[in-house]
Amino acid sequence: MTTLTFPNETTDYRRAREELAKAELDLKRQVDRTAALRRQLPLGGALKEDYVFEELGKNGRARKVKLSELFEDGKDSLFVYSFMYGPKMKDACPMCSSFLDGLNGNAAHITQRINLVVVARSPIQRIAKFTQARGWKNLRILSSARNSYNIDYFGESVDGAQDTMANIFVKRDGKIFHFWGTEKQYLTPQSDPCHMDTMWPLWNVLDTTPEGRGAWYPPLNLKPKRSASRGKKKSRR
Repeated sequence: MTTLTFPNETTDYRRAREELAKAELDLKRQVDRTAALRRQLPLGGALKEDYVFEELGKNGRARKVKLSELFEDGKDSLFVYSFMYGPKMKDACPMCSSFLDGLNGNAAHITQRINLVVVARSPIQRIAKFTQARGWKNLRILSSARNSYNIDYFGESVDGAQDTMANIFVKRDGKIFHFWGTEKQYLTPQSDPCHMDTMWPLWNVLDTTPEGRGAWYPPLNLKPKRSASRGKKKSRR
């Protein structure tokens, strides 16, 4: 039972809100239990190879960087987000871009504790042009155009189709291992296409409103015009 009462609320509202508060508390406890189970995972497979990526140097030229070089001293975990922006795609994925808008804002905080990079399949110059226009100044952006990382760790299919995937790698005794990945979209018999949502402020905020998520999707253009066709999109819930 909460001790709050807002101005002019009814007893029916307070009764329903307290029932919801219990559900919210149960959800938070389940999140905590799940996070504890995740932390207790044994090490996954050893890194398949020390992938060589490309990133844009301060001089504007591409430079090579190995995955093993992405671990800074004192930080033994690496979060790698596979960004859907393949060389055959006309535009970057709007959903990935929305997620990365938020991640860019939090990157300075996240990297106090762990290493964080974003990987896309397009050439680094193409990726940099998009990310600079987007204002992602806090994200370390890499190109996997010259390696098989995306295919090996499920950010891309063998036919070149892009997919969203986040992976955690850890360093133990000088060796690198896979630790965790967002596998929910691959669950059978029912997958979860919203596998990134727990990390995504957008949907968590909208879930607190009467409108909810609805059939709306974040557009690539941050200042979209209203469209009559918007309601025809499939709901996320």
